[in-house]
Amino acid sequence: MGVLNMRRFNQERFNNFVLDRGVIGFFEEPVTLKSGRQSNWYVNWREATTDVFTLGVLATHVADFITDYISDYGIKAQYIYGVPDGATFLAAFTKVELAKRSPEYDFGSDKLTLRRSKPKDHGRPEDRHYIGGVPKGPTLVLEDVTTTGGSLIDEIERLRNDGVPVVAAIGLTNRMELRDDGLSVRRALARMNVPYRSLSNALDLLPLAYQKLQPGRDIADKVEAEFRQYGVEPIHLGE
Repeated sequence: MGVLNMRRFNQERFNNFVLDRGVIGFFEEPVTLKSGRQSNWYVNWREATTDVFTLGVLATHVADFITDYISDYGIKAQYIYGVPDGATFLAAFTKVELAKRSPEYDFGSDKLTLRRSKPKDHGRPEDRHYIGGVPKGPTLVLEDVTTTGGSLIDEIERLRNDGVPVVAAIGLTNRMELRDDGLSVRRALARMNVPYRSLSNALDLLPLAYQKLQPGRDIADKVEAEFRQYGVEPIHLGE
């Protein structure tokens, strides 16, 4: 991937993109998350990552972030792998966007890969679990929403068991919650020698969403209570 000597990712622009697309919002009644915890707020990238136009814009943001990330930390990633199913499309769009920025972009210069939902029982061994073959070079794993990191860690372990060299992980939005073992997602992944960064996080987004959506003091109290119980740090919404 070509690395440009300039900052590309704009945090304010991306946060506004999240708000404008309705990715973050509030529930009057709590819902149970995949982690098993109850919450009065949500981050849902599903619509944004299935609408083709929005997905293209999002992929540009992610490609900008990765370009800066590679420049800042010297991480080289040959493959962009999306955690099934939330980031599969986005990883492919992002990889294409990054490949087109490279001066080496040409036929055969880059390759997409994704995990099959069910392995084939025939064909080459390297194609049975992956379309495009097992990633053989440095791989960056992309996830949409990171809560406790369970799905992300499971996918990284699965990739490593297949011999994939995972060099970093990126989330679109980090809910900024502590795991049951008291670790943040970032610290838990650091123990696996996988640096984790996110394009956005709840501590920045929720006050903006509260200001825009005005769900009321009762909701603010419930969300603040969630962060006192689960958050990496407390949050304050509104007055």
